[in-house]
Amino acid sequence: MKNLFLNLFKKKSEDQKITPSSTNSNKSGWFEKFFKKRLGNKAKGEDVVGVEISGGEIRLAQISQANSGKWNLNKFYIHKIIGLPEEANITDHADLVSEQLKIAVEKSKISTSNAAVAIPVTSAIIRVVTSPLMTDEELTTAIKSDSLWENLVQLTDNLSDYSIFHQVVNRNQTANTMDILFVASKLSDVNAYTSIIEKGGLNPVIIDVKCFSLKSAVDQINQISSGLEEENLTVLLEFGLDENYVMILYDNNPIITDIFIRGQDRQILLNSDNIEDVEALVRRYVTQVKQAIQDFETKYEKRVRNIRVISNLEKIDIYLESFRKNLTNTGFVLFDPIQDLNVQEQLKQNVDQSNRSYFTSVIGLAFRKLDVFGYYKFVTAVKNINLLPNRDAMISEKKAKMFSNFAFKGVISIVAVVYIFLFSFSFWQISNLNKKIVNYEKIVKEHKSTEKEKNKFAKELGRMTTSLKLSKSIKSNKIVSFKVLAQVASSVPRGLRFESIEYDGKKRLIITGSSANDQNILKLIRNLNDKKSIRQATLATMSSVKSPNGQENKGFKIICRLEA
Repeated sequence: MKNLFLNLFKKKSEDQKITPSSTNSNKSGWFEKFFKKRLGNKAKGEDVVGVEISGGEIRLAQISQANSGKWNLNKFYIHKIIGLPEEANITDHADLVSEQLKIAVEKSKISTSNAAVAIPVTSAIIRVVTSPLMTDEELTTAIKSDSLWENLVQLTDNLSDYSIFHQVVNRNQTANTMDILFVASKLSDVNAYTSIIEKGGLNPVIIDVKCFSLKSAVDQINQISSGLEEENLTVLLEFGLDENYVMILYDNNPIITDIFIRGQDRQILLNSDNIEDVEALVRRYVTQVKQAIQDFETKYEKRVRNIRVISNLEKIDIYLESFRKNLTNTGFVLFDPIQDLNVQEQLKQNVDQSNRSYFTSVIGLAFRKLDVFGYYKFVTAVKNINLLPNRDAMISEKKAKMFSNFAFKGVISIVAVVYIFLFSFSFWQISNLNKKIVNYEKIVKEHKSTEKEKNKFAKELGRMTTSLKLSKSIKSNKIVSFKVLAQVASSVPRGLRFESIEYDGKKRLIITGSSANDQNILKLIRNLNDKKSIRQATLATMSSVKSPNGQENKGFKIICRLEA
């Protein structure tokens, strides 16, 4: 994964940005909007437990945000995998790891079964590809036909062998192009991880890539510590036995460069007693880091001054000192993902270590949310990556379940409100009726008096009804005239103006006026001929006239013959 540039272009002009309001709002139904509004912060997603399996141990973390805005580390547990050979691939010992994960889950007492897990960077293919500008529908069609990825991404195997995540990160209307983030991993690798998680008693809902889980932790800690969304420039260096790469985060654009170490270098990392070997390894290592930094500084004209190191080495301090000697103008600091979290008292012993940098990935996974309603979809692409093969079906199932629970609670609430209302109304009605019975004799007298008045008014009403019947026998053409004029009024298209309407009171109606074009006149004639009261409408004359503002218009006279 040499010189992998992920140009995500988050900071673009407003007409090029992809935001939830501009892209996703039209697709959200009114019920879903109402539902998300009622859920509040829960609409941002379901909580997950971060699961990291590396370095011969299982790490679990669960994080929540309090109403005060502070982030709490609620669960954190480290479990050594007993019986796993050194440098072994966990997928080759899936049953053993699953059993150990089940034990870790029971001991950690986590409160959710939703799990977010990260695959190694070496197991993922990450690209930002440029394609011609397409609508969402056209993009979906191109992906379903496999033509898009075959043209933009050259994979060594069939597309069906991969689990693919994609997202449009930028649309350039001027250049008529768009940038698509493409992340893929072999289905066999993804299924191996999900199988381990499922057998361990958890429900895998997010499959992330480790480098992006690190970014998630860095972004969140930056926001907590500084109050900003994220720093302008952050450089991360993962240095250890498992993976080695430098990731530069500039304006939220990750630039990842793989760092190569030899097989014998791993032995030096395991046994750091020989200072000469350590310094020789560091020189080779720093040369690659320095080249990646120089490439960045040349391209973006931005100075890198500090590098945050993430490592699982016990004697990392020895290497940090050597790093500082080889890059004198650059600071190397161990990144601490827990420094600004509120740690529960019973967990402080678990996290009280001199090197907490290797917790970064599991903390980043714990910050993730299961994005049920697409809250993060158009915010930042790398915060929404999910390589789970059946993620769409899983999200639909989760959404349906949340709707069902919400509807059930709503029905229960409505029934309870109705019963309370009826109960209260019954008491009010009984009290009110009791008050009325007290004046029963008075009400009877008033009823008799009212009955007499009613009979008097009934006679007057009879006389008025008879008069109305007589008036209907009088013949008049006013009704016909009204119907004709109403149908004429409903036939007038836009851009047409009447000058006069002449009606002979029988079978002929003459309409004169002007229009901006011939089409409006023809449309008026068609509309008139469709009316029931008009037998035939024909164009008598047409001429050129000028409007009050000097514009050339079409004058017309239409003769309408009415039905008998």
